Amino acid sequence: MAVPRQVFGLMGGLLIATSQPNSASVSCNVRSQLPLRGSSGFKPDSLFNALQRVRTSEVLRIADASPACEPNESLTSPIFTPAFRADFENLLRWRRDVRHFLTGPVDPALIENLLRQAMLAPSVGFSQPWRWVLVDDPIRRQAIAENFEQTNAEALARYHDAQADAYARLKLAGLREAPIHIAVFADTTASTGSGLGRQTMPGTLVWSAVMAIHTLWLAAASEGLGLGWVSILDPAQAHATLEAPAEWTFLAYLCLGWPAEPSPDPLLERTGWERRLPSDPLILRR
Repeated sequence: MAVPRQVFGLMGGLLIATSQPNSASVSCNVRSQLPLRGSSGFKPDSLFNALQRVRTSEVLRIADASPACEPNESLTSPIFTPAFRADFENLLRWRRDVRHFLTGPVDPALIENLLRQAMLAPSVGFSQPWRWVLVDDPIRRQAIAENFEQTNAEALARYHDAQADAYARLKLAGLREAPIHIAVFADTTASTGSGLGRQTMPGTLVWSAVMAIHTLWLAAASEGLGLGWVSILDPAQAHATLEAPAEWTFLAYLCLGWPAEPSPDPLLERTGWERRLPSDPLILRR
């Protein structure tokens, strides 16, 4: 049965609705912080920051869920407006794999909040297998940079002629400039979730951690932060450098910071390395 909804507020392009007729007492006078614009100054606030400006008691009235798995007529899903959906597509377009960073600092509280948002990602069986390592030690950072330089030289040797020249011109990591370094692992031995959903496809644990990386990417972009995924590394060597637990699988080394050259277009497309494929041939019907 459809639950009547009474819209009582607009937050960051998101309309919140309730079925309770007396909810007018809840004040949510937060204007949208996600304007559509394609300039390099595109730095929208996150929805979380908008919610932070609302009293905690009001947020609880909006989002506190019933502990029982029964339909709860006092709780309704949010109504996402057309403006919000347009802003979301804009966010997807401006989420880029960033290699050029400014060296200015990033508030540690912002990074903490981004990781909290990243861990809202879906995971198989609610296993939550993502593990994060904040790399602050300059000696470990230097070891990772040397790992990249060696591995990148080996990768360059696999290309020839004009493609080798094009590869050599690419900047493929911002390890020296980015102020924040985060290594991401998946705990493939995690007992959380009791194995649900991964008996026949154990790789879903790793895929779940990758979902968290993508969620972090979007959350960072919503704050105007750039993120670059450094994949040209020897994973075993990186694992040893970071002294991570043996049961963790190394997935990614991420650089975060304020982008020096914001753009809605991929760097590899701008430099002519690759072009975006048309979508139709990539979708089959059966």
